[in-house]
Amino acid sequence: MFMKYNIKKIALVRLSALGDIVHSAIVLQFIKQHYPDAQVEWITEKVFAPILEDAYDLDVIHTVDIKQIKKTKNFSLLRDTIAHLQNLGEFDLIIDMQGLIKSAIVARLVGKNTHGFDADSTRESLASFFYKTTSTISYETSVVKRNAFVVADPLGFEISDAMILDKKPLFQVRHKFELSKGKNVACVIGASWKSKIYPVEHVICVCASLDATCHIIWGNDEEFIMAQEIVAKTTNTQLAPKMSLSELVSFITQCDLVIGNDTGPTHIAWAQNVPSIVLFGPTNERMIFQTPYTKALHSPSHVDILSINKEDYSLEELPPQTVIQHAKELLDYGI
Repeated sequence: MFMKYNIKKIALVRLSALGDIVHSAIVLQFIKQHYPDAQVEWITEKVFAPILEDAYDLDVIHTVDIKQIKKTKNFSLLRDTIAHLQNLGEFDLIIDMQGLIKSAIVARLVGKNTHGFDADSTRESLASFFYKTTSTISYETSVVKRNAFVVADPLGFEISDAMILDKKPLFQVRHKFELSKGKNVACVIGASWKSKIYPVEHVICVCASLDATCHIIWGNDEEFIMAQEIVAKTTNTQLAPKMSLSELVSFITQCDLVIGNDTGPTHIAWAQNVPSIVLFGPTNERMIFQTPYTKALHSPSHVDILSINKEDYSLEELPPQTVIQHAKELLDYGI
């Protein structure tokens, strides 16, 4: 592994997606604890850079637009991206937290001192050929613990479960919202796949049963229509405003509870130490780190994380009453 006293400049690679970047950001505070003088830089997809601008303990953000390159087959942009990565400067250590071939290539373009998951620890085993050194950890392990391990391992320290439980909030709060008196619940109704979305009629039932103001978080036109339906059929719900990522972090941080699907905005609650309930159907609780105030509720289906079934709509079978029970308990938790 790399000698501790030689580490002065570190690059972290996590290109996407929002929830994964949120979970990955936990490593920053622990790096700074052990390497207070180190320069920590992060390479990410351009669309997700705004949330990292609010991250504590991060010195520099570099962006790439790989999605745009793939979509447009823009070879000029590809050439410029490669040149950009190759000219970021010398790093003592480059850690790929994503473990995909694309992220491994990005890491290797930045420099030669690369570290990542070994071939048995990631879904795309060929990624390991781009690393100088590797770490071994089961793919079934919580993504939060995997992120923590692949960073701490080459840096010569450990991040225990107790340290994760006792973490500081990961992002700064830059915006103030005037929320309702009493309890405020943020309901995240969207997700990247339709099968990860809790049915609108179930959300209506949950909101109507809570002694709180429920703010319906939406991010696109389809989710806005869903949100309008929920508000029209309940008396204690409000449409949340359309928000930037920075505003979303602040809004969620100021709520008492977040209920939502397995998606980035829901995971922000965990990052900010806000009580939350994450609803799982085609994915499972591997996607979070459960705590006394972070609850995973799963549909009856079995999930094979090596072969996710995006057509698994079993989340429809998760009873609203189960969500309501846990929501009431967490609203009384008093974190």
